[in-house]
Amino acid sequence: MPIVLIAAALYFTATALLILASRAGRSGNPRGWLLPASGAVVLHAVVHWQAWARHGTADLHFFAALSLVGLGMAGLTFLMGASGRMRALGVVAFPLAALLLLTYGLAGHSSAAQPLDWRLLLHAWMALLAYATLALSTVLAIFLWLQERALRRREFHPWLRVLPPLTELETLLFRTIAAGFALLSATLLTGILFVEDLFAQHLVHKTFLSILSWFAFGALLLGRHFRGWRGTTAVRWTLAAMLLLLLAFFGSKFVLEVVLHRTG
Repeated sequence: MPIVLIAAALYFTATALLILASRAGRSGNPRGWLLPASGAVVLHAVVHWQAWARHGTADLHFFAALSLVGLGMAGLTFLMGASGRMRALGVVAFPLAALLLLTYGLAGHSSAAQPLDWRLLLHAWMALLAYATLALSTVLAIFLWLQERALRRREFHPWLRVLPPLTELETLLFRTIAAGFALLSATLLTGILFVEDLFAQHLVHKTFLSILSWFAFGALLLGRHFRGWRGTTAVRWTLAAMLLLLLAFFGSKFVLEVVLHRTG
């Protein structure tokens, strides 16, 4: 638990430094957040590695999976921000990762976790990375909507300075969606290949909603390529597709594991 608290404190510190840097403008330290953010991501990973080493298997129950998605979002945000792109994502990703880690720390490791072979682990890790990437795309979509809304109303808020130009933000959004779509495709493919009971009763809703989300993200990318979809249209499709994906995985896990206390 002390590691969890330290990691959460570092996440919040990184968030505070990002906000202060954005308010200070050029006079601030735009890279001061990197050290606490990197420490938070490393300690977050250590928490899950220790649980794996202690119990001999990866913990993928509801709260652990949420925490791992938060870790993925924080790690990707750190890499993007360190390269000088969209460090503003950290204002959302870092506190969210901290809250999910704290929730996992309070919930503890699932005693019912069963060992998984490498094929199912590969499927699970791809799924979590896909969720993390597409969750970041959702944050980018919200930023895009807020930026367009502010510009239409001629409301030049200080936080607009930390966002890239509208066209660059839109390009980054679709690149992130494309990466997440590729990972989601790999997730569905490994599910078909490695999960024997993919359409079993307790997985059919998850599978069906995941496929619907895949179609929605795919349609958005096709609409962007062939019809030039952008702006509000892109935001709506992104939010709808992500909602389907959240219901597919975490909605199903919440009902099964938290409400019904079932595993598998």
